[in-house]
Amino acid sequence: MPDHDTTDRDTTDRDYDTYERLITLLDTSTVPYRLIDHEPEGTTEKVSALRGHPTSEAAKCIVLRVKVDRKTTRHVLAVVPGDRRVDLDAVRTLYAARYAGFSDAATAERLARAVPGTVLPFSFDSDLELVADPDVVAQPRLYFNAARLDRSLVISGDDYARIAAPRVERIASPTPTPV
Repeated sequence: MPDHDTTDRDTTDRDYDTYERLITLLDTSTVPYRLIDHEPEGTTEKVSALRGHPTSEAAKCIVLRVKVDRKTTRHVLAVVPGDRRVDLDAVRTLYAARYAGFSDAATAERLARAVPGTVLPFSFDSDLELVADPDVVAQPRLYFNAARLDRSLVISGDDYARIAAPRVERIASPTPTPV
């Protein structure tokens, strides 16, 4: 079992609960992971630099609002590689929906149980469907903020897929080619 500090002075109680829930899930699943303490940062590019890895190894987590029809709205936690963007058209097609877009901040925080920049690639809310791009679960090392701006976690993509059990679908836009 990894050695980790459970003190948390810089985040809200909700964030602390989400962090503790994540650590408990990983510890009880006996999944190897490593915690990384760093300066508070929630931007994928900047936190990847602090952690010392390419952005392609980061999990970028975005809460989406998907309008299937006039009466049905679903909320989706889209997880894509850190160097890519969520392909909203792919998500819309995946759900045969009329619309797919970014969720408002209050709904995203409520469903993800974390503030922007700390959203986990796990869903702890039955109203938040988890979809991960295949390139995320294929990572030998997957990095993400651990529901805190000052602490990250690294786990294998295989272990992430086994524990989080995301729906795995191609939802990331292609990596832009340099001009």
